[in-house]
Amino acid sequence: IITIIVVVALIGGAVFLSRVPDRPGTLDTFASCLAEKGAMFYGAFWCPHCNDQKALFGRSQSNIPYTECSTPDGEGQLQVCTDKGITGYPTWEFADGTRQGGVLSLEALGERTSCPVTFDE
Repeated sequence: IITIIVVVALIGGAVFLSRVPDRPGTLDTFASCLAEKGAMFYGAFWCPHCNDQKALFGRSQSNIPYTECSTPDGEGQLQVCTDKGITGYPTWEFADGTRQGGVLSLEALGERTSCPVTFDE
C-alpha cells in the first residue's frame, strides 16, 4: 500500500510540474518581436478562432500583443475596439495601419512584420 501511495504521489508531482505556467514558451522571442514591430491582435475570449490563433503560440500566448474586445458578459464590445473600428475577430492590425482578419499562420505574421519565426530553447 505504501508503494502505491508513493507511486501515485510521484506521478501526481510530475503532472503538476509539467503544467507550471511560468515556464517560458518556445515562441516568446517571436511574440515579443510582433509587439516591437507594432502588430496588434484584437479578439474576444468567446471567439473560437481567436482561441485557435492563441493556441498557435502555445505557452508564449501571454506575450502576444493582444487587445480583448469583448465585455466580460460577452454581450458587447469594449470602447477601445469600437474606437478602432474592429468589426470581426480575430483581427490583426499592423504598424502600417493595414488589417487582416482570420487566423494567421506564424509564417504569415512573420512575413507581415519581418519577425523571424524562431523557436526558443
